[in-house]
Amino acid sequence: MTALSRRPAPRILRALPQRLTPRTLRGRLSLVALTTAALLMLVLTVAFNSVAGHRLQHQADDELRTRAAAVATTVDTGGPAVRVLETSHDALLDANAWIYDGRRLLEGPPGDGPVNRVADALAARSGQHCVTADLHGPLRLCSQPVPGGRSAATVVTALDLSPYRSSAHTLLMGSLALDAIMLACAYGLTRLAVGRALRPVRTMTEQAALWSAVASGERFGGMRQPAELAALGASLDSILDRIRSVLRHERQLTGELSHELRTPLSRIVAELDWWRTRPRTADQTRATHQIIGDAAESMRTICDTLLADAREDTPTAPGSAEVLPTLHRLVELLDVPSHLTVVVDGPPLTAGIPPARLERIVSPLLTNACRYARTTVTLRAHRAPDGLRLDVLDDGPGVPPAFTGQLFEPGRRADPGDGHTGAGLGLPLARRLARSAGGEVSYDPGHTPGARFVITLPTG
Repeated sequence: MTALSRRPAPRILRALPQRLTPRTLRGRLSLVALTTAALLMLVLTVAFNSVAGHRLQHQADDELRTRAAAVATTVDTGGPAVRVLETSHDALLDANAWIYDGRRLLEGPPGDGPVNRVADALAARSGQHCVTADLHGPLRLCSQPVPGGRSAATVVTALDLSPYRSSAHTLLMGSLALDAIMLACAYGLTRLAVGRALRPVRTMTEQAALWSAVASGERFGGMRQPAELAALGASLDSILDRIRSVLRHERQLTGELSHELRTPLSRIVAELDWWRTRPRTADQTRATHQIIGDAAESMRTICDTLLADAREDTPTAPGSAEVLPTLHRLVELLDVPSHLTVVVDGPPLTAGIPPARLERIVSPLLTNACRYARTTVTLRAHRAPDGLRLDVLDDGPGVPPAFTGQLFEPGRRADPGDGHTGAGLGLPLARRLARSAGGEVSYDPGHTPGARFVITLPTG
């Protein structure tokens, strides 16, 4: 029973610091600042009171030496023996002052108490010495040899340290009170400063939630933020890009499903309406059921196909791509024939798709242009009302007019015997990838000479 009652104790001790730790970053930073300030104030308070204590003791020793010098004026050491002169300062002898001839006491306060014994011990030691004794209160005693003369005389004076210690205690209490006030002010100011410093983070969080909800095109990269928040802004931009990409694919999938499912759904509604208008025979009822079943099966096939295609086409790393750098990198990776010149032209633009997807869209068109061009291939980017536009132009023979209707059909080639390898899948792939991103790939039959393919994409 005793062993079982002891087991939860370590868990409680481990959980206690976690409960005391503030939950918010503001509270934790304020606690760290308060702890640091408390340690600093502790060190400063100890140092200040130590210096103040030494200073008060030094003042007490100066007071004792001044008294000893006053008492020394009543001592005559010019003769063979030390003599105490009768002067108006005789009252000093009653104020904790002793006069010795060597170790022999000449004058001192009456009595034979512990204070006198401490004074005797100081007089027995040659030179200047000071000690502190707690005898019915703190006392400070100092011995002072009387200079000059043939005889050795020593004056010992004593001083009550209670006023000095009271001053030291007052300084200690005052410094502790000041420390408490300073720590409270430091904690409050730290919470206020940390709250103001974290305000941009809270604002960015609210804006990210709002922008993701309305699919806004705003970005944190274009805002003026402190350097410490630049990485956070980039991460939020990446998250927003991912959300925008998901929303685009969701809208595309919704549109495709509604378009493809409209026909079989209309057949089902028509068969049901026709079946309800008048009584039907058993054979006609079975035929109606068969038609409805076939339409439902067609709808299921359409859903499976479009959902599978949407899962395959969803980019694994949604984002945005700088168009011109991506095109330059693609030209560098492509094996361009030596007799061709590839020109990349246009203003700085940002596409709302990842760089890898932009390369996969442009690469088949650029490969075909280099394959059929005579001297020049041009990649021109410019803004469009609904996004951005990329033109891929070449000065080759162009596409035969009779083949333009089959240009984007998988497996189709204008001249299979032209000596170039290829399965006729590049252009359909480019169009499908562009459409999955909310864009399009088309051919301009009115452009002569040569060929021009037009890519439209959403902006980032």
